Amino acid sequence: ITAALLLARKGYKVTIFELHDRIGGVLAYGIPEFRLPRKIIDDLEQKLIQLGVSIKYNTLVGPVITMDKLLADGYDSIFIGTGVWNPKTLNIKGETLGHSHYAIDYLKNPKSYRLGKKVVVIGAGNVAMDAARTALRLGAETTIVYRRTEKELPARAEEVHHAKEEGIEFAMLTNPVEVIGDEKGWVKAVKCIRMELGEPDESGRRSPVAVPDSEFEIETDTVIMSLGTSPNPLIAKTTAGLETTRRGCLVADEKGATTRPGVFAGGDAVTGAATVILAMGAGRKAAAAIHSYIQSL
Repeated sequence: ITAALLLARKGYKVTIFELHDRIGGVLAYGIPEFRLPRKIIDDLEQKLIQLGVSIKYNTLVGPVITMDKLLADGYDSIFIGTGVWNPKTLNIKGETLGHSHYAIDYLKNPKSYRLGKKVVVIGAGNVAMDAARTALRLGAETTIVYRRTEKELPARAEEVHHAKEEGIEFAMLTNPVEVIGDEKGWVKAVKCIRMELGEPDESGRRSPVAVPDSEFEIETDTVIMSLGTSPNPLIAKTTAGLETTRRGCLVADEKGATTRPGVFAGGDAVTGAATVILAMGAGRKAAAAIHSYIQSL
């Protein structure tokens, strides 16, 4: 959105290819209304339209509409800001039972999910806080399960404070090992094991170590997993010369230029899951780089 706004203001004819039926990505589909009013996204959309930006909704770039096709069709440059939408999995038994969901999917339309009376959210980042606070607003008793201590919580301190203030429970030093289902295949509990902190891992945080014979169960009607996300590999796999990191993120320099001439990228698709502010900054830098690139053609 930032790149499109700035390039349109410079007089370029800009087209946005949007996978969903509205623009905004995680702003529209991942951040709850109580944290980011939808009107802000709607106003940005109207600004884009007023500037002459064409928005092609419900359009998937990759398998049919490839980067090569777009460049062949007359686009001088492309900016990739696809974010990170592939949820990471727990890889434990019962993860695919009924009423077991990924936060990135749940937050798109939370009112469409039947939560029941009790919800367990696995993970403790900002998205986990959003999922838990949303579930609470829909009437569920909500517990966040995290394998380290509060000191290591990855979510912003204010998000944790708000969650606690609203009544969300925190089960610290707790690691899920199985999602247990009933005879009909619906979630009924999460089997967990107590943890203690051992030596620091590669990130500098103390590694959680399981306490022997400490398994216990948390009864729940719904499990929401918030373990992080990774980029969708579709664009990279369908674009020759577009390099990625071992984590699947696009390789781009400080100006947003990828390894494919004329193709730029920024935001979570390059850095991995980060903040809206950093993504906007990447869009601003890329817009300037795209302007220079086109002027040099």
